[in-house]
Amino acid sequence: MRLALVSALALLPLAAMADPRLAGEFTPLGAVRAGSADGRIPAWAGGVQTAPAEYRRGQHHPDPFAADRPLLEITSATAATHAAQLPAGLQAMLRTYPQSYKLIVYPTRRSAAYPAHVYEAAVANAGRAKLTADGNGVEGAAITSPFPIPENGLQAVWNHLLRYRGETMKRVNSQAAVTRGGDWTLVRLEETALFPYMARNATPASINNQLGLFLQAVTAPARLAGEILLVHDPINQVIEQRNAWTYNPGQRRVRRAPNVAYDNPGTGADGLRTTDQFDMFSGAPDRYDWTLVGRREMIVPANAYGLHKSGLTNEQILRPGHINQDLARYELRRVWVVDAKLKPEQRHIYSRRTFYIDEDSWQILVADHYDSRGELWRVSEAHSIVYYEIPLVWTTLETFYDLQSGRYLAQGLDNTEAAWELNQPMSAADFTPDALRRIGTR
Repeated sequence: MRLALVSALALLPLAAMADPRLAGEFTPLGAVRAGSADGRIPAWAGGVQTAPAEYRRGQHHPDPFAADRPLLEITSATAATHAAQLPAGLQAMLRTYPQSYKLIVYPTRRSAAYPAHVYEAAVANAGRAKLTADGNGVEGAAITSPFPIPENGLQAVWNHLLRYRGETMKRVNSQAAVTRGGDWTLVRLEETALFPYMARNATPASINNQLGLFLQAVTAPARLAGEILLVHDPINQVIEQRNAWTYNPGQRRVRRAPNVAYDNPGTGADGLRTTDQFDMFSGAPDRYDWTLVGRREMIVPANAYGLHKSGLTNEQILRPGHINQDLARYELRRVWVVDAKLKPEQRHIYSRRTFYIDEDSWQILVADHYDSRGELWRVSEAHSIVYYEIPLVWTTLETFYDLQSGRYLAQGLDNTEAAWELNQPMSAADFTPDALRRIGTR
């Protein structure tokens, strides 16, 4: 394959820069352009802009880095040596599963890439975007992350919430809640999404507080099959509540679902994921105080093509305690560390959360979740890839580990399904309660 190494300067005229640093020190999305002092993190050179020659749209994505060989393997015995570069949650996983959990670290590949119009939007956002007075919304932004050079934790988490994920998405995938002993039942999901905020022609004036429209249908197991969820996601969910509807096949009725938010249980997740852990973090940020800890060099999951490949069976991926770590890839990355602490007057099952956000994509890669006693409770990992037909970065598998129960949820299992379809034609008419009723009664 060919890696097209595209300079931001080639994409964006310097005169148009709202912040000239986005054509010099930083990339258009605000990542440090230069490599690390020790050379372990390379300089940004445009990412994976071109698909491998053998790739055909609709297929699972071949690994552009298949020839890479591991640099090191971190186990419980060597974790202390690397503690400064390991999120607390990954250190806890190494302690909890000392015989089986490990981190295989590969050369860092700054693969993140986006279309030229997304980079242009990021630069435009930098000159006009601002938080609302209470921080629960963003004004003056469209298409992608609003704050390439964040000044506080709220701006950083909004960069994740509003990062570019394409205009539309369609996928078939499964999730499995795995018991301590390694047993599991698959919940198969058919999901579609339309993102008005990310439309190519979107402007701050045209968005009308709309982030995304999401439809999720359960097709297995039989006891859940036929249940459908429809969500209308506003950007500011404090002034305009998230609207949701469900279709119940037994009653053959569409009903309003008022609690699809915050720490209410996620669909078919067996209590292992909250609603706002979907996509690592989603929904309103208003229940937490957010602190920007800073930019750090950390070992995190990245370029997870080994977990994405076609034909891999669920039995090969799912193991007692955690997924098969031989299939996972970790790299030394620069990430933004953001700490969220529950406000005294608010309630949530997580009293504190720490997020590790990739500087090149604003994708949350690891999240540590603490219980009401302040004890580390759950650990989330996002195993992401570049969907280079667009291109964009998104997850291929997300894992949610419960350190106290020994159970976990693996979400996004799609190796035996058709690959994702991105940026295919859809309309808002496909995401209405009437459309939900029609789908449910077919």
